[in-house]
Amino acid sequence: MIRIQGLSLTVGAFSLCDISLEVASGDYFILLGPTGAGKSLFIECLCGLLRPERGTIEVNGRDVTRLAPRLRGIGYVPQHQGLFPHLRVADNIAFPLRVRHVGRGEIRSRVEPLVALLGLEALLDRLPAHLSGGERQKVALARALASRPRLLLLDEPLSALDESSRERLCADLRRIHHELQVTTIHVSHNFEEALAVGDRAGVFHDGRLVQTGSVTDLLRRPASEFVARFFRNDNVYRADAVPQPGGGTALTFAGHTLRVPLRHEGSVSFTIRPEALMVHDGGAVLPNGIPARLVRVTDRGPYRQLEFDAGVRLIAYSTASAGTFAAGSDRPYVVVFPPEAIHVLAQE
Repeated sequence: MIRIQGLSLTVGAFSLCDISLEVASGDYFILLGPTGAGKSLFIECLCGLLRPERGTIEVNGRDVTRLAPRLRGIGYVPQHQGLFPHLRVADNIAFPLRVRHVGRGEIRSRVEPLVALLGLEALLDRLPAHLSGGERQKVALARALASRPRLLLLDEPLSALDESSRERLCADLRRIHHELQVTTIHVSHNFEEALAVGDRAGVFHDGRLVQTGSVTDLLRRPASEFVARFFRNDNVYRADAVPQPGGGTALTFAGHTLRVPLRHEGSVSFTIRPEALMVHDGGAVLPNGIPARLVRVTDRGPYRQLEFDAGVRLIAYSTASAGTFAAGSDRPYVVVFPPEAIHVLAQE
């Protein structure tokens, strides 16, 4: 169990504000947020490069807040790997063991399984300058794991990789975590990484941890407009909520009325994922359906992004072929909001 309580630190004009977080043993936790939100600063506090002004850091019940980095039992892969350019791959991986005066036989018994696990056998005699970005990340990961840490910290491990390399390394990270079961905190600004590798996630904003939970909960049930928009959902609307006598609530916005199953009252904000919206040809009256005009179709590869004007801007995703839709024409559409997919945000 990793337990962080009340961690605070000010660097210049920026502050980490009272961060508390628990990560269960063996979890793969993704720490998300935009650039400048404080994620890397938080990680540097965990691994001991920075000392917090307040708060505590516990690793498996042991308070490591004031310990030197080498005594914390934490493996750390910085954003730019931190490999020694003059050392071969084999020596980079073994370096943290050699500085601890671990014997040659023990070094070999630790390094060889990691080399095999990460597929680095053909790279052991190369210098870092002769490696691809993905290969350098694997070497840095092997070096961090060589000391058998209780906690592994990965700071933006995929940020410098191209799309195909990122997907391959995501698969490697899943496989390695499954085999080693080392508790991992993985920093990223890309929520697709969270979907690919994470069990649970947290979102940072302006030095604060604003929401934690399963990746699915953060995606489908954001706690705030900021979290919704971070997960690429621009379907956020203000509405007047009126409880209904038979149960549920009527949400009125932009001249439209939607029904949702739970009780809400007053001025609220609500959101719905673009992939949850259902698009039909106009003409029929459908429950929770809104008449709309299709403004733009954008090809996103595996899906198409549909932008509608319904008095407000609506974004929907569809896997139907491009010829299914006629943007800019007078052809009517109805956009249906499934009640169970509408999420009313917590009132601030």
